[in-house]
Amino acid sequence: MTDKQTSLPSVPSRLPIQHPDYRYSTSSNPYSNRLEEFSDRVFSDNSTEAHSGQWRSLIPDGKSDPRRELHVEIGCNAGHVVVEWAARNPAHAYIGIDWKFKPIFRAAEKTVKRGIQNLLFLRAHADRIKYMFGPDEIDGLYLYFPDPWPKKAQMKNRFFSEIRLRELAGLIRPGGAFHVKTDHPEYFMAMEEAMRTVLAEADCPWELIELTRDLHAGHPDPRTLTIPDVTLFERLFIKDGIKIQSIRLQKRKA
Repeated sequence: MTDKQTSLPSVPSRLPIQHPDYRYSTSSNPYSNRLEEFSDRVFSDNSTEAHSGQWRSLIPDGKSDPRRELHVEIGCNAGHVVVEWAARNPAHAYIGIDWKFKPIFRAAEKTVKRGIQNLLFLRAHADRIKYMFGPDEIDGLYLYFPDPWPKKAQMKNRFFSEIRLRELAGLIRPGGAFHVKTDHPEYFMAMEEAMRTVLAEADCPWELIELTRDLHAGHPDPRTLTIPDVTLFERLFIKDGIKIQSIRLQKRKA
């Protein structure tokens, strides 16, 4: 582990994942150790919370301008979308977050093979995001096709909620955006309800930019859309005639 990867103490924790004192336990996943092959571009577990507010300075290309745009994808999988974003926009900085070891490893492999230097990956639980980033650190946050947790007993695990919207507002800079896409109508209804509750609050920092239940309705043939304009799963949904629902929020400028 390099100096960059300085982490918080790794002590098995039985605290709830959202608790401030929660710590990741050591994993036996074979890809856990293999992530160290990419120690300049992958941070895992507790080390993802040791650099809040400093991520621009850790981007491999060394461009630490505090004005540089930082875009973060939650649930990046093997980097299908965020890798393409980074390749096409070298002036910006990117971070992909995912919970699974192997997809993060594969994503990091892609960046090395393609010589992409403006992208980091965090192997971490998205519910810990408020401990990963500092105030106003993010320019664009993207949540594409999150787990809908459809069963009643599971719904408490959904990422999108009133509490989360208030939390994320502190991490996104004024003028920055939060974009969500889903194929799950019931989850979208719950998202909309949570969003409208927060928007109705007197001190709400968000404004609604886009809400649609059929994102690609105006496209002549959405089946021709390719990554990164659509995700890997989104292409399959479109092929099957499933409508894509979308919410785009912007943090109000001071």
